[in-house]
Amino acid sequence: MSKSESARPKKASYAAAGVDIDAGERAVDLIAPHAKRASRPEVLGGIGGFAGLFALKGDYREPLLAASSDGVGTKLAVAQALGKHDTIGRDLVAMVVDDLVVCGAEPLFLQDYIAIGKVVPETIEEIVKGIADGCVDAGCALLGGETAEHPGLMEDGHYDISATGVGVVEADAVLSADRVRPGDVVIAMGSSGLHSNGYSLARKVLLDWGHMDLTGHVEELDRTLGEELLEPTRIYARDCLALIAEADVRTFAHVTGGGLADNLSRVLPPGVIAELDRSTWTPAPIFALIAQRGRVEREEMERTFNMGVGMVAIVAPEDTDRAQAVLTARHVDNWVLGTIKAGGSRKAKTGVATLDGEHPRF
Repeated sequence: MSKSESARPKKASYAAAGVDIDAGERAVDLIAPHAKRASRPEVLGGIGGFAGLFALKGDYREPLLAASSDGVGTKLAVAQALGKHDTIGRDLVAMVVDDLVVCGAEPLFLQDYIAIGKVVPETIEEIVKGIADGCVDAGCALLGGETAEHPGLMEDGHYDISATGVGVVEADAVLSADRVRPGDVVIAMGSSGLHSNGYSLARKVLLDWGHMDLTGHVEELDRTLGEELLEPTRIYARDCLALIAEADVRTFAHVTGGGLADNLSRVLPPGVIAELDRSTWTPAPIFALIAQRGRVEREEMERTFNMGVGMVAIVAPEDTDRAQAVLTARHVDNWVLGTIKAGGSRKAKTGVATLDGEHPRF
């Protein structure tokens, strides 16, 4: 008998192949309470069905559904290295719902997907707890999802997560570049840190090259590096919806991969320039730490990271004070970042955003 034959079990089974159905069922039992609290009145049925049901109620005239899918990227590597999985779900929700609200859509529900090397029910519970926390903050329901065990494809302690969210907006209330006019004001909303972008560069600079310890205290940050890197992405959805209700908002820009200028350009019409002033804010210490330790050029920093601006609102100039008052009342750090001016090519696909000046301290 060959060595490989002697290593075979007498009877093949899914569990012997690496998939533990019982563990999956235990995980479902553990996450059920979290899914239940992340709900809305429109949700029909409960967890465990083959599909989630959501009744679109309300006095909509011409409702449009908006959908967005996203993940968290290599920030997951930090969570897995530290064995801390209870906040990464917030990042996932933020990346999805804050894309939805850019067009003015109210997030209704979200469905998650977790791919994992080996199902550990307690780890799944931590991840879903964070997702539920994020859904509660965003005012949307967690309408179900999927957990897939991938033995042989992923290592036991590794996982990846993604989600799709659906929102609703009236057809005549859709925010877009078409609404933006010269003279409009650009208002910045402060980020909570790196959010969920640029972690491949941050990890390369701080961990691979800098040999920094995730559990070590960093004086510039006033906490451990791991705590800083796992700071959850701020969820702006409800803040943006409150802003829409009180001010003439032209559109929003969610600052993710590509940075502030590139993401803002996406929501500008041809023939305008958003002139942004660096002197209006100071990026958080984590950005300076990465730039200095990695000798990262400013252009590269600004194309990779949010640099302290997580969301941008473009508003009518007469509503600037009102918009800032709404955000301040909701405890959102905000400031006037710049203005929209005529300029640029009308033949281009979008307008242009430029960054001028210098940060007070960086």
